[in-house]
Amino acid sequence: MKITVIGGAGVRTVIFINGLLNRYKALKIDKVALYDINQEKLQIIGKLCKHVINRNNKDLKLETADNAIDAIKGADYVVTTLRVGGDHSRVVDETIALKNGVIGQETTGVGGFSMAVRTVPVLIEYCELIKEYAPNAWIFNFTNPSGLVTQALRNAGYDKIIGICDAPSSTKFRMAKHLNVEEKDLYVEFFGLNHLSWIRSVKNTGTEILPDLLKDDEFLNDIQEFSMFDPELLRSIGFLPNEYLYYYYHREKALGNILKSGATRGKTIEEVNIRMMGELKSMDMEADPEGALQIFLYYMAVRENSYMSIETGSDKREVIEKGNLKVPDGMGYAGVMLDCIEGLQSEEGNYLVLSVQNNGCITGLEDEDVIEVTCKVSKAGIEPIPIGEVPESNYLLIRLIKLYEKLTVQAIKTKSKEKAIQALTLHPLINSYSLAKELVEQYDEAYGGIF
Repeated sequence: MKITVIGGAGVRTVIFINGLLNRYKALKIDKVALYDINQEKLQIIGKLCKHVINRNNKDLKLETADNAIDAIKGADYVVTTLRVGGDHSRVVDETIALKNGVIGQETTGVGGFSMAVRTVPVLIEYCELIKEYAPNAWIFNFTNPSGLVTQALRNAGYDKIIGICDAPSSTKFRMAKHLNVEEKDLYVEFFGLNHLSWIRSVKNTGTEILPDLLKDDEFLNDIQEFSMFDPELLRSIGFLPNEYLYYYYHREKALGNILKSGATRGKTIEEVNIRMMGELKSMDMEADPEGALQIFLYYMAVRENSYMSIETGSDKREVIEKGNLKVPDGMGYAGVMLDCIEGLQSEEGNYLVLSVQNNGCITGLEDEDVIEVTCKVSKAGIEPIPIGEVPESNYLLIRLIKLYEKLTVQAIKTKSKEKAIQALTLHPLINSYSLAKELVEQYDEAYGGIF
C-alpha cells in the first residue's frame, strides 16, 4: 500500500518516516510519495528521509514527486500538512493580530482564521485530485487549524477525511510516564473541538483516577500541558484541559507574555527554519548524510524546546548540543495516523482521539459538526464514544467556537467579508464588531484580496 504526503517538504516529514519504519511491514505499507510545491526544500527533506531509511537498513520505498497527480495516483492513504504562504505568513498573521491587541496564534482566534481562509481553497483542489486519482484513499488532515479545516472539507462533501492532532496523544504519553504505567493500560477520554477539548475521564486498568489527579499538585506541575494553568482553575472545572485552552482561560497572561517577549512563536520558527535550511543547502548532503541529519535534529530540538515558552513566560529551556542526537520515534501526528491505520485494519481496534463528525456524540451539536473526541477505530469503522450532555460552561464555549467555524467556512466558500466579520465578532478572543471588521480588512489587504 502507498502513503502520500502533500506538504512533504515540512520538517516533520523526517520524523514521520522514522516512525513509519517500525510499523510499515505490519501495516502492509511499502511505498511513500512526498509532494510539495517547494521542490528545492522537498529534495533536501527527501534526502534526509532516504538516509533515515538507509541507516536503519529498511526497504521502504520513498519517492519525491514533481507534480501532485503522480504523488496521489494509487494512494491508499493521504496526509495533508500544508502551510499556504510559507512560514512568513504565520509571522504576518501574528503581527497583524498583535498590532490590534489580540492573540494571533495559528490555530486559535484570528491567526487560525487567516490561515484557514488561505488554506481551505487549496486543500479542496487537492481533494478533487484525490477523488479522481485515489478515490478510495483515507485522508488524514494535519493542516492547521485542523478542526476548522476538517469541517470545511467535510462540508464540501469529502467523507473519508479525518482530522488528526498530536496534542492528545502527547498528553497521554506524558501522563503515563509520570504515573509509571503502560500507555495501553491508561484510558484517557477527551471531548470538545480541536485545540478546545477537555479530559473528563482517566482510568488506570479500569479504575477512575481523574479526581485524585486533580488534587495532586505534583502531577499538575509535572505535566507540561497542565503546568501552565492555575491548579485551582482545573479543580474548579473538574476536567484536565488541552493546552490551547490557556489562550482562553489565561488570555491576558498569554497576550502580555507575547508582547513582552518581543517575538512571536511564528517568528521564532521562521528563524530556526531559515538557519537550518541555510546550513543544509551549503553542505554536500550526499557526501555527509549523517552530518546533515544531525544538523536537522539540532534545529528540530531547538524548535521543540521553545514550544509555548513565549506565551507562558517560561524560561525552562534545555541546553542542546549538536551531534549524536536521536531521531524522534515519530510519536506525534505520524503516530496518531499510523495508530488509526492499524485500527482500521484490525478486528479488535483501539481508542484514539480524532476530529470526526459528531453524529449524536455530544448532545446539542449537529450531526455534521466536526468534534475532537475519543473514538473506537476498527475494521467496523470509526465510532466516537458517546459523550452525551456536557457541563454548560464547556458546552457554551464549544457551541460558540463551532458557530465561528461554520461562519468562517461560509465566508471562505462565498468570499464574503460580511460572514468573515460575523465569525470574528463572535470569537471570544476578539468579541467586537469594529475590531473584527478592522482585522478582516487588514488581512484582506495583506494577502492581496482573499475575499
